[in-house]
Amino acid sequence: MPERRLRVLTWHVHGNYLYYLTQVPHDFYLVTDAERSTHHTGRSGTLPWGDNVHEAPVERIAGMAFDVVLFQSRDAYDSEQHRILSPAQRALPRIYLEHDPPQAHPTNTVHWVDDPQVLLVHVTHFNALMWDSGRTPTRVIEHGALPLAEARWRGELECGLVVVNNLDRRGRRLGADVYEQVRRQVPLKLVGMGAERIAGGAGEVAQQALPALMASHRFFFHPIRYTSLGLSLIEAMMVGMPIVGLATTELPTVIHDGESGFVDTRIDRLLEAMRLLLRDPAEARRIGDNARRVALQRFHIGRFVEDWKDALESVAG
Repeated sequence: MPERRLRVLTWHVHGNYLYYLTQVPHDFYLVTDAERSTHHTGRSGTLPWGDNVHEAPVERIAGMAFDVVLFQSRDAYDSEQHRILSPAQRALPRIYLEHDPPQAHPTNTVHWVDDPQVLLVHVTHFNALMWDSGRTPTRVIEHGALPLAEARWRGELECGLVVVNNLDRRGRRLGADVYEQVRRQVPLKLVGMGAERIAGGAGEVAQQALPALMASHRFFFHPIRYTSLGLSLIEAMMVGMPIVGLATTELPTVIHDGESGFVDTRIDRLLEAMRLLLRDPAEARRIGDNARRVALQRFHIGRFVEDWKDALESVAG
C-alpha cells in the first residue's frame, strides 16, 4: 500500500531549516498573510522550494484540511492558533519544533508547551538537556543539511569567514565582542544580514552563493557564546572548511579539537589555531576534510528526513 502523504501546517521561521525539512516527502502548507509579515512569508526568498510546499492564506486556513500542525514559535502556539485555527484543527496531532536553547535562564526555564498530547522536538541534545520540558514528551532530531550548490574547500584566501545575521544588534550572546576582538588580530570577513554595518562586514550573501564563498576562505570562525548549532556551520563543514569556535553548547560534541577544527573557551588559544591555519594550508585541508566527513555522517539529509518522517507519522498515527 502506498505511503499516505501527510498535510502539515507550519510557519516560515528559519528559511534554510524549512527548506531541509520540506525534503520530507509530505505536503507542507505555510501560513501566509497579505503583508507577508514575520513568519508569514510562505514560499519566499530564493530557495528552490519543491512542489510539496504550498501557501495557506490565514483567511482560508480554518476551512482547509490538515493532518498535523507543526508550531515553530511561541506566538504561533500561545496566540495565533486560537485566532486562525478552527476548534477541530486545534485538536489535530501537534508538534512544537524548538530551534533554540532557553533564552532566560540556561537551566531553570520551563518550556511553555505543557501538554502530554504535543511532541516537543529539540534540534540538539544540549537544548533538550537545558530546557525543563516538564510533562511534554520530547525527541531530539539533529540537523540535516543539503547544500544548495556544489563546492569544495580551496582556501586560497588567507582569511577566516564568519556567518551571523545582524551581529551588531545581537550583542554578547552571539559574540559581537568576540568577533571584534579577534578581527583586530587576524583577517576575518563577516557575512549575513546587516553585516555591512560592522567593520570587516561584507553584507548579505544569497544562499546559493554561500558554499562557493565558504570554499574560498581558509577557515570558518564561530564566535557565538550561546545558541543552537548553526546550520551555516554545518554547511561550512560539508564544504570542507576547518572550524574554529567557542567550546560552548553543542559544538564540542561536533568538533574534535585538533582533528576537525579547534574549540576552546580561551580566545588566545583560538587565535593560535587561526594563525596555524593561515600559515599552513595543508593542515587546514586535513582538518577540513575531517570536518566534512563528520558532517556527511552526522548531518546527512537522508538521516534527517527519516527522523522527521518517523516523528510526523508517529504523531499522526
